[in-house]
Amino acid sequence: MKKTKNIIASTMVAGAMALQSTPGIAQPYQPGTPASDEALRPFTVHVPDAKLTDLKHRILATNWPTNETVNDLSQGLKLETMKTLAHYWATGYSWRKMEARLNAVPQFLTKIDGIDIHFIHVRSKHKNALPVIITHGWPGSIIEQMKIIGPLTDPTAYGGRTEDAFDVVIPSLPGHGFSGIPTELGWDPVRIAKAWIVLMKRLGYTRFVAQGGDWGDAVTEQMAVLAPPELLGIHTNMAATLPPEVSKALATGGPKPTTNISTPDEEHAWEQLDSFWKHGLGYALEMSARPQTLYGLQDSPIGLAAWMMDHDIRSTELITRVFAGQTEGLTKDDILDNITLYWLTGTAISSARLYWENKLAFFDIKNITIPVAVSAFPDEIYQAPKTWAEKAFPKLIHYNKLEKGGHFAAWEQPVVFTQELRESFRSLR
Repeated sequence: MKKTKNIIASTMVAGAMALQSTPGIAQPYQPGTPASDEALRPFTVHVPDAKLTDLKHRILATNWPTNETVNDLSQGLKLETMKTLAHYWATGYSWRKMEARLNAVPQFLTKIDGIDIHFIHVRSKHKNALPVIITHGWPGSIIEQMKIIGPLTDPTAYGGRTEDAFDVVIPSLPGHGFSGIPTELGWDPVRIAKAWIVLMKRLGYTRFVAQGGDWGDAVTEQMAVLAPPELLGIHTNMAATLPPEVSKALATGGPKPTTNISTPDEEHAWEQLDSFWKHGLGYALEMSARPQTLYGLQDSPIGLAAWMMDHDIRSTELITRVFAGQTEGLTKDDILDNITLYWLTGTAISSARLYWENKLAFFDIKNITIPVAVSAFPDEIYQAPKTWAEKAFPKLIHYNKLEKGGHFAAWEQPVVFTQELRESFRSLR
């Protein structure tokens, strides 16, 4: 077997296999008989010990800054939090556990529009299961959705009904995780949406639904804009519902609009958005302007961890509590599984380029005419009000204002998230 620089091993249907060197991920091919673009090639993760040893050495060799000069998170993640994370990452954390969980589900590669797309595909044992394609965001990955695979595909084992069953497809975004890294321009949410439609058809599905949050929402909503006849409807946990005057006020730094902000829920959404625009957009601005400048993320695991953890303030607060020893919806292992995946696949900068490629106004209404379901979690960047959702989605088939959960809803609140998907798509089966 030939090994790539990044040394992520994968397997082919045929017994013989080799690895073709590309930045960020090893891609298998069968010598002498190149697989067709349509081929579905089984994929297995195995990171060599040397790669994990190098990670540990880099963590232990971190060049730490001085302490922050405030008592809150206004200057960013606290030194104490990062040192606690580093100690556990280097001495207590095991990537092999996550690797085993990934390899316990069917994974594949297939080439779409010139790039290898990695995806998990779990078929339900129940007849008439509804196919759903679920898309992660940044700084997330397929690890976000691992906890909901079982409940969705085997509902009777998790308190659900046979008729609630789904076939689940979870792809890695291009430039993220085990998918290929684009070497040409144009891989924006619209192009990814087109690729996802190709993927679902390639898997033989003639009717399916789609779900997403963060970039997953952008991709999923673009699938709905394209509205292929096979797509029955979508669900989002970070819906784009901003009325035009709200979007304009945020973009220009103007005062709070006098229309579409009158109810308590609308006031709350405005306060969340106004705070995020003023204090939380730093990471997005840098990645959308100069993603290639973030060389430190490729060189320092602690630099990468801090960058990924300082996303939105409520997620950052939750992660800080986790490393302070409190019990939350996420664990230390959950958080480090995701960061370690980015490190081992070398996708810190390639994933950031999606911000540079994107030309869509993230939260603006996209004029979707097919059925849409919305789950509004309180600690999301903003909790979309039902009034805004009704105006944004003329075929709103489900709306629920949740009491707990944030940006990584499927990861943090898998039981509630599973229930939301079951209820959202029940009318479309």
